[in-house]
Amino acid sequence: MIAATPAQPKLSAVLTLPVIVASLGYFVDVYDLLLFNIVRVPSLKDLGLSEEEISQIGANIYNWQQAGLLIGGFMWGILGDKMGRRSVLFGSILTYSLANIACGFANNVEVYSILRFIAGLGLAGELGAGITLIAEILPKELRGYGASVMASVGLAGAIAAFFAVKLTDWRVAYFIGGGMGVILLILRVNVLESIVFNKSLEKRGAKSVPWWTIFTSWSRFVRYIRCMGIGLPTYMVIGIYSTFGNEFAKALGIAGDVQASSCVLYTYIGVVTGDFFSGILSQWLRSRRKAILLMISMTLAGVVWLLYGGINSATILYICYVWLGFSIGYIAMFLTTTAEQFGTNLRATVTTSVANNVRATVLLTLPLFQLLKPGNGVLQSGAIVGAICFSLALLSLWKMEETYGKELDYEES
Repeated sequence: MIAATPAQPKLSAVLTLPVIVASLGYFVDVYDLLLFNIVRVPSLKDLGLSEEEISQIGANIYNWQQAGLLIGGFMWGILGDKMGRRSVLFGSILTYSLANIACGFANNVEVYSILRFIAGLGLAGELGAGITLIAEILPKELRGYGASVMASVGLAGAIAAFFAVKLTDWRVAYFIGGGMGVILLILRVNVLESIVFNKSLEKRGAKSVPWWTIFTSWSRFVRYIRCMGIGLPTYMVIGIYSTFGNEFAKALGIAGDVQASSCVLYTYIGVVTGDFFSGILSQWLRSRRKAILLMISMTLAGVVWLLYGGINSATILYICYVWLGFSIGYIAMFLTTTAEQFGTNLRATVTTSVANNVRATVLLTLPLFQLLKPGNGVLQSGAIVGAICFSLALLSLWKMEETYGKELDYEES
């Protein structure tokens, strides 16, 4: 007698309340995260700063936000492994929602800096906790689809932020972001905790694995660094090639006024579609590693096109940025892979901190780009930074464990 094969879970199972709410949470997260970059000049000008002061003080405030992200990445991750994924989603969104509403009332640079630090602290918990929760609640055969839904909805927040600023002033844009967060907080009341986490908590009892063993255990440290490495090209493209798109346009000899904000906007349009595609691609290939390798290869091709493809018009340049955005659209996928690499008792700490550490790599790649520019020019400097990031990404992916369909109900011992 032939044994019946177990029924495959239906695709409709992806559209559960936790996935929908996590997706909307990432939407608000991206909106609020990018908002300062968009309103930096008008907001600081409104506070009475000169053009020279806006450049210097704006960078300092941005660094305060990044510091909040770095600290918050570990803080929320540790809390997520001790208290649960659901509690982190509540705490993080309450923190950044209130901070963003307060930013709308900021009337001096000192208060503005502190509020952006608090906002960064809160924003650090959203993406990692959401990815961890989705990875643990969905059937293993559908995790890639869940990541696709969350990423494509979430990254649309970047596009919403651009239009919110265009249609309102900077203070109202902050109020909108904070207001969306408060509404989302109400929706999250009915979101249940991950069963995998609850079982893990029962197994552990009073025992736990200290978070710092990520760095003292060679096996965990290598896995952690690999997870960061495969994400390097994503924020290099956003933080350098897109953010300084006006400089690349000038170096390419493109006539007309190419705005950096337009380059970022077109990049994020690509990211939204790419993140949806990459999750489906990993399901089709039944492999995380192959899907990420293909996306990294496409990104590399896009960078070569940007730097050496003879682009001579703003239209072609914007098309190139859409391609670059599409090809780095594996952000949720590399974080899903990160969640799958570690046991339940360290999963939230790793996923949340990796998400924010990769975002913060711009603090290393951007100064290197700026340091190289005087002697090498914009295009050559971009090529050098790109070569480093792509080499590290491919090296990280080389011997990474394949985690497609992996059971996540296990512990780090």
